Amino acid sequence: MQSYTIGQAARLLGVSPDTARRWADAGRVATHRDESGRRLIDGKDLAAFSVELAKSGGAEGDTSYTSVRNAFPGIVTAVKLGDVAAQVEIQAGPHRLVSLLTREAVEELGLEVGVEATARVKSTNVHVDRV
Repeated sequence: MQSYTIGQAARLLGVSPDTARRWADAGRVATHRDESGRRLIDGKDLAAFSVELAKSGGAEGDTSYTSVRNAFPGIVTAVKLGDVAAQVEIQAGPHRLVSLLTREAVEELGLEVGVEATARVKSTNVHVDRV
């Protein structure tokens, strides 16, 4: 399972590292320490928290969110696999993006809940890149 530092989690959630640290200190998202003593958040925990945060209205304060050149870095929050097709949901800050792609693409990219990914949007198509 992929884990994220407080700074990486903050970037994926669209908040400052201080805000992410305060949330961890308050127990809103579970952390553990690696062998170097850094606090990490498991990918599945971060995915669940990002969905909860988006449903509750987002981050504290007046945080603005932006997409540079239609790229939405985020975390995979759901994967539904069919025989041929798949549905992948990505929470990118306050934005929930859903992409339909082939099962083969999902497997090749190693997409699963808790994995960092970037949704790229062009017109009505969404392309997903694994970070």
